[in-house]
Amino acid sequence: MNINEIAKMAGVSRATVSRYLNDGYVSEEKREKIRAVIEQTGYRPSAQAQRLRTKQTKLIGVVIPKINSDSIGEMVAGIGDVLNRNGFMMVLADTSNQPEEELRYLSLFRDNQVDGVILIGTVLTRKHKALLKDYQVPVVILGQRLAGYSCVYQDDFQAARALTERMLAKAEKIGYIGVTQRDEAAGLARKKGFEEALKRFGRDCPAECRRESAFQIDSAYEQAASLFTENPDIDTVFCATDTIAVGLMIWLRERGISVPGQVQLAGIGDSIMGRVVEPRLATVHFDYRKSGEEAAGILIGHLGTEDAICREVKMGFRIVEGATVRSV
Repeated sequence: MNINEIAKMAGVSRATVSRYLNDGYVSEEKREKIRAVIEQTGYRPSAQAQRLRTKQTKLIGVVIPKINSDSIGEMVAGIGDVLNRNGFMMVLADTSNQPEEELRYLSLFRDNQVDGVILIGTVLTRKHKALLKDYQVPVVILGQRLAGYSCVYQDDFQAARALTERMLAKAEKIGYIGVTQRDEAAGLARKKGFEEALKRFGRDCPAECRRESAFQIDSAYEQAASLFTENPDIDTVFCATDTIAVGLMIWLRERGISVPGQVQLAGIGDSIMGRVVEPRLATVHFDYRKSGEEAAGILIGHLGTEDAICREVKMGFRIVEGATVRSV
């Protein structure tokens, strides 16, 4: 089956079928005839021939920091939905939270003819910025904001501020377990939101009541032990992620410390873990799937456009009223 046979069966010209396959203008009547023949015959155009005609590979590179993450999974699902609807395929690169691996995959995608790249970033170093500055294919950054590039990111600052204010109404001594500030979203922006809430309420969280964790439960567990060994009278802890909050809950439960009676806590992310633990975790919900859809839509809009206008999309959030925070 070839394009000439499709044209003959549909009763249209070869040029009309070619325009249909390449998203050119075709009247609705002829479009329906061609679509019906293609469905009937199961015809699939040659990918190589399409690339020669359109100069597109129909491949999009997606760089992710880790694969075992609820939020990343939702973003990737949203990206996939939009790409599939528009005839693109996704090439997924898992970097295991290694910045050097991100750089390696970005270089690989640049040199191997993908049509565009979505970078789900965490830590954007000087090397990242230097590489992106001379990038030869359209790129959209998801999960971080970087000036001069199209980005889709969460309102981490306001989310952390609002959640912290919710806890401060019933807090005596406050603790904080965050992540590295090199991560400008989960690390720096959420920390600043936490501090803004403290400032508004005239409260304090000194250095000895703060810890920094990796994005794993076991790391959070260790930081919880350190925090409460030195500060046993802390009764409120803001956690930068749900994973950290769950690690803290495990440590507290093993020592018979009640939540939220003796210690109230909250995380960010509205993860599956946070929904199934008892008591249910108070947290912030971000629409990660919608974020992925937005990023893919922006990228597709950039394809084939030399002077595409950079777009920044800051997503909203909502507080999830879990049972780990005391009632006001």
